[in-house]
Amino acid sequence: MSQQTSTTAKERFPFPLLCLTLGAFAIGMTEFIIMGLLPNVAHDLHVSIPKAGFLITGYALGVAVGAPLLTVLTLRVPQKKLLVLLMIIFIAGNALSIVAPSFALLLAARVLTAFAHGTFLGVGSLIASRLVRPEKQAGAVSLVLAGLSIANIVGVPFGTMIGQQLGWRASFAVIVGLGIISLAGIIRFIPQIRQDEVPRLDRELKSLMNPRVLLMLGIGMFGCACLFSLFTYITPILESISGFAEHQVTYILVLFGFGITIGNLVGGRLADWKLMPSVTTGYVVLAILLVVLAIAFHHPIAAVVTVFLWGVAAFGVMPGVNFRIMDLAREAPLLAATSTHSVLNIGNAGGAYLGGLAITHLGLGQVPWVAVCLAAAGLIGCLISIAADRKANAARSAASATAIEA
Repeated sequence: MSQQTSTTAKERFPFPLLCLTLGAFAIGMTEFIIMGLLPNVAHDLHVSIPKAGFLITGYALGVAVGAPLLTVLTLRVPQKKLLVLLMIIFIAGNALSIVAPSFALLLAARVLTAFAHGTFLGVGSLIASRLVRPEKQAGAVSLVLAGLSIANIVGVPFGTMIGQQLGWRASFAVIVGLGIISLAGIIRFIPQIRQDEVPRLDRELKSLMNPRVLLMLGIGMFGCACLFSLFTYITPILESISGFAEHQVTYILVLFGFGITIGNLVGGRLADWKLMPSVTTGYVVLAILLVVLAIAFHHPIAAVVTVFLWGVAAFGVMPGVNFRIMDLAREAPLLAATSTHSVLNIGNAGGAYLGGLAITHLGLGQVPWVAVCLAAAGLIGCLISIAADRKANAARSAASATAIEA
């Protein structure tokens, strides 16, 4: 009886997972906080706002390139040691940001920090999935990734306020503190994960290049592109089309942040229940909500409600996509899991670019329809993936039947 109670307590309070969530929270702050501090940084380092924008672009490119590259270079490092190494790199990059005397050095510090981003989240997701029972794995992954969305609700506004009051370097000092706490938790509470085989680059590449894995990476990329094609320009849309004041938009974005956090956690539970059906249904709901949102932007109350629901749907598909990639590449999942975050960042950048094109050539009000098209592309990918699953299952059944007859 006591053993059962102990097990239940561990499931209710998965402290090792929370150490990973805190790490993801710190990473989310690092990625997005610079947006609110861009004018302060530009003024302090004597550069223009557009030039300061390279701090965002450079970070995104660092994630895209760094995740697979760092994974290949550290392939034989045990996963817990790798997690510790990545958090040390993350802390060092942010510490360098605190003291960077020039824009060039700050940019280099941002890129260094970004190198740890995708690999930490990929390895952290793998470890999280192995700390729980098989039927809870997607939920565990979603709990870790929830750190990113919670950072947008709490961390970024709080860090921006500190930066505006005490100077932008103080914001990075807070992130360093969070990184140190996460590092201590990882060292103390994350167990050594036994690996049956030492990872090999050829097997990792073979898993990554599996057509079904590549298809899911594409589905995730379209999901992120769908989100950022609209979210990048949500403030001018809410101000120009919905008629909200600047201070009101802030509250709406906080509400959206709650939506993506709820969606992330609910999406993990749904993925544990029915993986591909939940992802496919999520894309259907997402596409429908975006159609509604294109109309609702002209009606302030409807816009607020729909923006919240959009946040739930947009992040509701992501835990399933992440876990599906790891599941398909289960024999050698490390490179696939870390490359996921590279591809998702490419989707972020591509979506923002397409949204900007829509504004230039079609007008601000047409941006939601770009997001609808991208969600539809993700849905088509899901249907193709389900068809591929059925074909693979039929082939396995036929092979089994032939073996029995023989």
